[in-house]
Amino acid sequence: MKNNIAKAHLALLGANLIYGVNYIIAKGIMPNKIGPSAFIFLRVVGAGILFWIIKSFLKEKVEKKDFPLLILCGLLGVATNQLLFFHGLNLTSPIDASIIITAIPIVVLVFSALLLKEKITPNKIIGIAIGATGAILLVWYGNKAAGTSSLLGNVLIFLNACSYGLYLVLVKPLMKKYNSITVISWVFLFGFVFMFPFGIPDILQTNFAAFTVETYATIAFVVIGTTFLAYLFNIYALKSVSPSVTGSYVYLQPAISFIMVSVYAYAFGQTEYAQDINSVKIASCFLVIFGVYLISKKPNKKA
Repeated sequence: MKNNIAKAHLALLGANLIYGVNYIIAKGIMPNKIGPSAFIFLRVVGAGILFWIIKSFLKEKVEKKDFPLLILCGLLGVATNQLLFFHGLNLTSPIDASIIITAIPIVVLVFSALLLKEKITPNKIIGIAIGATGAILLVWYGNKAAGTSSLLGNVLIFLNACSYGLYLVLVKPLMKKYNSITVISWVFLFGFVFMFPFGIPDILQTNFAAFTVETYATIAFVVIGTTFLAYLFNIYALKSVSPSVTGSYVYLQPAISFIMVSVYAYAFGQTEYAQDINSVKIASCFLVIFGVYLISKKPNKKA
């Protein structure tokens, strides 16, 4: 049992290391080599094929009444979520994006209260207020900050967090009813349908002849690592640890992003990233993390 828990924590560490590194790696080839919509097209197609290869070994069928919810999850969890994220990341700082993403647990709590009528305690209300303050401060600061920050990019990342948070609430009953591979395979298929009109024009205009080995390696990392492997790591971990433990690892992403941006700025001379680290962003990061901590903290049981 202890061995399984240790492996689960290693899986979570691996998944969030991939996510943290992804911010700056994915941004590195946009938009010079490939546009955000074209990148999403390749990501959804590549990962979707991999998920359906695994799904082919499962004989599980989905009831017809559940397809409308799967379609909605495909729209929110794949098409809207990923298009907003990559277009936002294309415009803003990897650090800003990684901090705003940590607000997802706050969004999940709000939608859970609105849709599932889950009770919000005073402690959680304070957490929502503090975390939202940090996220709003960072989004607003993107309009004034030097470096690669951007107000529009930050707004798109925040809307991405809202879309993904709503998806997590809606997909919860499906995950309880079916194998997670079955659910995610259908979600990616329907997500592809919604994403297709946005991605195909960019794909047709992409100059693949200009791709270098580095470009292909980056795309492979995003498709196989960020999308496919990271998701499987999270599924594996959930078998041994609670969702709250899984969620707590999201706090690693801003730290990893800070480190990666620092390396790019000072070790590789990428001067456009040199001004992406400052006191306002650090303060925003702590506000969001502390807010999420208050939300996820279990109330003390009275004796």
